[in-house]
Amino acid sequence: MDASDTRPDPTGPTRYGFAIDPRYRVLLLPFGVLDPADAEVVLDEDRLLVRFGHWSLATPTRNLAGAQVTGPYRASKVLGPRLPLADRGVTFGTSTERGVCIRFHRPVPGLEPLGVLVHPAVTVTVQDPEALAAAVEGHAA
Repeated sequence: MDASDTRPDPTGPTRYGFAIDPRYRVLLLPFGVLDPADAEVVLDEDRLLVRFGHWSLATPTRNLAGAQVTGPYRASKVLGPRLPLADRGVTFGTSTERGVCIRFHRPVPGLEPLGVLVHPAVTVTVQDPEALAAAVEGHAA
């Protein structure tokens, strides 16, 4: 299955590929995002998993508090893994157009391997932000 697909599957997880803007592809290489298979959001009945090159973030679906479509963004604020100091949320970005901000009931680790730094939300720049936001909202309800 191509990581860029967004396909609901009643027997398995739904995968949301990142929208990789070709203009920024070279900037994403140091983060381990070489092609679409290196960055995806996977949502099933039990958990949300964000894979972004060398990083990953996972949480049970019961921890999902909600989601909303956001953007557009400035490239300096969204490309690669980012930690906005204002809200401590984490961003995994591959495009400046649109993304989804997913909020958690309890903050989760995502940027550093020890889990000391936790995030109340994650923003991801997937190909189908509306579908991901609706799916997260379905779990949060």
